[in-house]
Amino acid sequence: MNEEFKIIILAIFDQNDFPNKAMADIHGKPMIQHVFESASRSRALEIVIATDSPRVGMAAEDFGATVCMIIDDQLKGISCLAEVVNKMGWGDDTIVVNFPGDAPLTPGAILQQVAENLATHSEADCACLYSIVPHKVAEKPYTVNLVVDNNDYVMYFSRQPIPHQFSKTHKVVGYKYYIELCAYRAGLLRIFRDLPSSELDQSENIEELKLLYNGMKIHAAEANSLIGRRVFTENDIEKVKIQIAPTR
Repeated sequence: MNEEFKIIILAIFDQNDFPNKAMADIHGKPMIQHVFESASRSRALEIVIATDSPRVGMAAEDFGATVCMIIDDQLKGISCLAEVVNKMGWGDDTIVVNFPGDAPLTPGAILQQVAENLATHSEADCACLYSIVPHKVAEKPYTVNLVVDNNDYVMYFSRQPIPHQFSKTHKVVGYKYYIELCAYRAGLLRIFRDLPSSELDQSENIEELKLLYNGMKIHAAEANSLIGRRVFTENDIEKVKIQIAPTR
């Protein structure tokens, strides 16, 4: 299958991230360039870097990327994707993959996978990927976990390990770690800001719970490869440097 899709790389980070995260040097290139090159190894029709930083925007244009500047500092996450979709004039049926700007080790194949997953499941409103991880990973502060029903539709997301291990007779052997690669149709992104919020998404601080609360169907599949280490701290940059070839 070769479904047409587009990628938005979000290079907008919150106040808990270290300064100039997107511009962190990895073998002579800013991290955002490595992320863009990973996206380029997929079969996406178009790749857009969305940022609120003029410095990041100018650097991205220098290495040939299309840039969409986010001026409204109230826009976060999925709402930023909607802003890009509108500015780019993409049709409602366009499949859009959200690619975090701090995942430079991501193989292009799984960007393709999540887009094809949404295209295949026409009844789904969006699609996401997960990896199976042990409890020690599921309980880390940056980890978002999910559970699915018997048709692989997401029932819930949480920053805690789910399902909770309570039974003394049944052992949870693996947790579904949401790797934050999600494919949407542009029409859904356009209505996201107008959907009612709830205590679920506000308390967990997980936007996808707003979609579930409003009856949207999210199909989940196990990723066919690992996303690789994400960059949450400055120390992660040094670890990523070891895994990226200096010639890349």
